[in-house]
Amino acid sequence: MRIILVFLFILSSYLPSAFGAKLNVVQIYTDDVLLDLIKENKHLSQMVIDECQLVQDIEARAVIASKPSFQFLWGDMLAFGVCVKKNVPLGLHYMRESADQGLAEALEQLGRYYHVGKFMQPDIRQAIIFLKEAASLNNLNAQIRLAQIYNSGKGSPLDFPELYAQLHHSVTDDKKIHKKIGYLLADLAEKMPERVVNAAKKGKY
Repeated sequence: MRIILVFLFILSSYLPSAFGAKLNVVQIYTDDVLLDLIKENKHLSQMVIDECQLVQDIEARAVIASKPSFQFLWGDMLAFGVCVKKNVPLGLHYMRESADQGLAEALEQLGRYYHVGKFMQPDIRQAIIFLKEAASLNNLNAQIRLAQIYNSGKGSPLDFPELYAQLHHSVTDDKKIHKKIGYLLADLAEKMPERVVNAAKKGKY
């Protein structure tokens, strides 16, 4: 049924509207475009800008094709009720499907939700699991949040050097974030011997 709907959606670009003009149909996003939207946290707002025209195609790519970026978008749409009826449990299901396929943004988001208790009860242990995986994939937001958690006294000291190395070698052109990383690194360094800090700077943790 969903495959039929996708074909109907594609064919709709050639059908005249009720006013005798062609529909201004939005083209489905490529993986790269969608990932850029997700990284900039503009994926849901873009759906609204596009007047929710891509719902059926997005659902098909998430549910049938199991594309992680579309699973993430579909999960967010369901969780927040954007262009579809709100369904938080199903939305979280597709976020997890995306995370299971290694999408860093999905891992970071689930870690953040567990940390702050959004849609679920706060769970620092689960938050750290998801954030560590996202951080290892160079997700800067995950690295920053994980440093905040470690600096608050949570987590294992055995994991501090790895995160220190990740943050030390992170790249950003945002001056505020750059300054924030500096503070986080300084706090994290106080929790480790100097030789460990020096080794982490060299990537030898």
